[in-house]
Amino acid sequence: QVQLVESGGGLVQPGGSLRLSCAASGIISSGYEMSWYRQAPGKQRDLVASITIGGRTNYVDSVKGRFTISREVAKNTVYLQMNSLKPEDTAVYYCNARLVSLRTYEYWGQGTQVTVSS
Repeated sequence: QVQLVESGGGLVQPGGSLRLSCAASGIISSGYEMSWYRQAPGKQRDLVASITIGGRTNYVDSVKGRFTISREVAKNTVYLQMNSLKPEDTAVYYCNARLVSLRTYEYWGQGTQVTVSS
C-alpha cells in the first residue's frame, strides 16, 4: 500500500520559514517525479514545485527564489523548504508522486495546512 505522509505545516508569521516533509512508503520515491501542490480555500489545487527523477527542479513563478524542493533518498523523503513566507502562501500543501510508464501511477498525500499570518 502506497502512502505519502506530509508533515511540517503550521502557523508562521510573514517573512518566516517552514520545511515540509513528505515521507513515502510502498514506493521508492526517487523513481518518481515528486511534486508539491497547494490549494487555498475556494481555489483549485496548483503545482508549486517539482523534482524529476534526474533531480531537475521546477517552480511556479510566485515561489521562485523563496522555496526549494529536495530529496533525501536514504529516507525516501521529499522536502519543501519555504522561506520569506507571505500571507498568499496560505494553503493546504499536498505531496504528489507520479510515474508515467506503460500506465500512469499517481499518488497523493493527505495534505498539511500552512497558514501565514501575523
